[in-house]
Amino acid sequence: MIERKPLDFCLLIPCYDNFDGLLASLQSVVYYRDRFMVLVVDDGSNVPVTSASIELGIKIDFPLVVLRNEENEGITAALNNGLKWIEEQNAADFVARLDCGDLCARDRFYEQMDFMRNHTDVGLLGSWCLFENRTRSIRYQYKTPTSHSEIKKAMHFRNVFIHPTVIFETGLLKKVGYYPTNFMHAEDYAFFYKLIKITHSHILNKFLVTCEINDKGISLKNRQEQLVSRGQIIRRYGTNPLLKIAGILRIYALRLLPKRLVLQLRKLAK
Repeated sequence: MIERKPLDFCLLIPCYDNFDGLLASLQSVVYYRDRFMVLVVDDGSNVPVTSASIELGIKIDFPLVVLRNEENEGITAALNNGLKWIEEQNAADFVARLDCGDLCARDRFYEQMDFMRNHTDVGLLGSWCLFENRTRSIRYQYKTPTSHSEIKKAMHFRNVFIHPTVIFETGLLKKVGYYPTNFMHAEDYAFFYKLIKITHSHILNKFLVTCEINDKGISLKNRQEQLVSRGQIIRRYGTNPLLKIAGILRIYALRLLPKRLVLQLRKLAK
């Protein structure tokens, strides 16, 4: 029997009651059609997402699998169910991420896979991105440090990796496990912190994803709980004592600011 070679990457997309956003995201994905697949985890949407319903909405020419949670379990459980499936199926060398409503630049995956193949010491890769509220004409750039040494410092103050921009080596899951379940609304921050402790990381200084600002989204709606979790993550995973203190003080300051002011400050900082 000829052993099947894993694909380059599996694109993991959780979905909950955002079918139109899912279709828009899928339409933005461009790569060699026989070298990747998409895994959608439907987290108990009121109208179930199926491969058939997706194919009725848009034309796709790449392998697509839909897993369904019969009840809404939350994004962390949805992501972990997806990672478990990818590992069990030995589906791909890398896991890529995207959220419903977020759009990839046409060259995103060509750029990221080229970098990963040529920098085998790097296990976690992100990119700069654009944030956009399509109903209120808000748009700003999100730039971060790019080198591993600078990323490690900056992680004491914020999650340098914007979740829908990342791609990481599947084999690292055996060392770090899945997304932690004890940091409410900040599971990605903790997960990336765990990864950068065991592998080199990098961020491409190119805007490869446009992320949707959704006033009803998880991050904005649960901002205070997320900030508390971020403080806990810095305490647990931070490595520089002085930067840990500064990062935690920054969290306390952010908790005092209204979320609309935070959005305005981000826009001005572009």
